[in-house]
Amino acid sequence: MRLQAEKLKALATKAGISREQLAQAVERPGLAGERALRAVDNWLAGRHLPVCKASDIARLASAVGASVKDISRFESKVRYHRGSPRKARLIADLVRGKSVDQALNLLTFSPKRAADNVRKALAAAIADAEQFEADVTKLVVSLSMVDEGPTMKRFQPKDRGRAHPIMKRSSHITIGVEERSAGRKRGSR
Repeated sequence: MRLQAEKLKALATKAGISREQLAQAVERPGLAGERALRAVDNWLAGRHLPVCKASDIARLASAVGASVKDISRFESKVRYHRGSPRKARLIADLVRGKSVDQALNLLTFSPKRAADNVRKALAAAIADAEQFEADVTKLVVSLSMVDEGPTMKRFQPKDRGRAHPIMKRSSHITIGVEERSAGRKRGSR
């Protein structure tokens, strides 16, 4: 789960809550006083350090009078997928901006190898959203990205004592879903 700073700022200004009140709401052992205030400032600026835990997001949501699903995006990662990032990005680009049902259908019938791991990440993000009572029919894939993972280097022996390198690439797949309102659709003209 990842906090969305713009939505939190909008709800806080609408409710008339200052950053000091938000810092008091998220105080816990290890994050109190000035540290809590700096953490809230970082979160409002869109920086994610210190890491905003699910309990922090729940406290912030209750402080501004909203639910957790209103100020967060539900993310899931599959790390060390055994496939090149370039090939996995084809699948990640395919589902970005689509509704969850449409994305699951596309991934189920895709012949690409990376589709299985993208589908697993999407299912985990949906399950995370369901825990916080998000409406599954309104969920949209808002984030789908593929980062490069470590590369295993192997060599194939060739003629006259030569060795040809073989790069076995891996990638990290990140999928994020969020609830969209019925009036706002992406991609419609």
